[in-house]
Amino acid sequence: MTVISNITEIDEERLERFAGRFFEAVLGAQEVQAAYFGEHLGWYAALGEHGPLTAPELATATGTHQRYVQEWLEHQAVAGWIEVDDVTAAPLARRYHLPAEHAAVLTDPDALTHLAPLARFTVGIGRHVDELARVYRDGGGVSWDDMGDDLRLAQAALNRPMFLELFAREFVASIPEVDARLRAGGRVADVGCGFGWSSIAIAEQYPAAVVDGFDPDAPSVVSAALAAAERGLDGRVRFHAVDAATAASDDSYDLVMALECIHDLGDPVGVLSTMRELAGTDGFVLVMDERVGDDFAAPGEEFERLLYGFSLTSCLPDCMSHEHSAETGTVMRRATLERYARGAGFESVEVLPIEHDSFRFYRLVTA
Repeated sequence: MTVISNITEIDEERLERFAGRFFEAVLGAQEVQAAYFGEHLGWYAALGEHGPLTAPELATATGTHQRYVQEWLEHQAVAGWIEVDDVTAAPLARRYHLPAEHAAVLTDPDALTHLAPLARFTVGIGRHVDELARVYRDGGGVSWDDMGDDLRLAQAALNRPMFLELFAREFVASIPEVDARLRAGGRVADVGCGFGWSSIAIAEQYPAAVVDGFDPDAPSVVSAALAAAERGLDGRVRFHAVDAATAASDDSYDLVMALECIHDLGDPVGVLSTMRELAGTDGFVLVMDERVGDDFAAPGEEFERLLYGFSLTSCLPDCMSHEHSAETGTVMRRATLERYARGAGFESVEVLPIEHDSFRFYRLVTA
């Protein structure tokens, strides 16, 4: 006998609501899987560039199999992701197109609304469900390196538009002390730089500044160096495949920043201590992390639901793959960062007046 509740009476309306929500979640999961194929196989890009297209035309344009293309197009049209010109036409004669508004989400890597990489991230995680189930039992971890290229590429693609369009031009420029120093030729340490888009954004906004990016993920550092070289910045932006906790410099930096990475670190106190040392006596220490509530609340807002999903499947397993891990997880609340900062020797943590839906900006202050 299966026990479904310890309550003798079931609220039928509540039951139906939750069953409906579960069903909608399954539809969403299927659509994300289909979106992965649409991005990975170039179907969205071809529709955006050459559409409207029939299934045979899209198959030819992308080197894929016509029957699968037909099924994908029909699924996408039924789901409302793409549009069909004439639903009464024969299956292989129907012409499909990608609306411009949808293209800004699915195919434009420079758009702030570019969310297609979330599908790559989600499918990439799906490749590791057995490993995740194992570490959920034994308390181990799955490192970022073990997660593979899908997560690495998706993370970089998701943050790229924000870094290049907003981070240096608006956010850093709004901090008078930092803006003045970088315009005069300051030095920047970008801790946990990933693919380097934040470092590149600083160098492009401040032509006199020099940037050092630090990240332990070697493939990310290689990609960052290539991107900087392609943009003519390899002389002013240098990337180092090292753990930031061990980074050292003979000179101090004017700006030391860690952007959306403190919650991933096995040893956040050690890295923050190194950041304090890199900043010297008067450098500015900047941390950008998720804009979460100061207190736990349930049910929670959509954004925290998203972050807990990331935490369960990538950030917390990566964090716990390190020996003596802090076990932070994606939802790092302000009190947790303050505790880490005090442990690293900082006197206080200030929230900067920079508005963004997803991120909060902190200044870590020494005595």
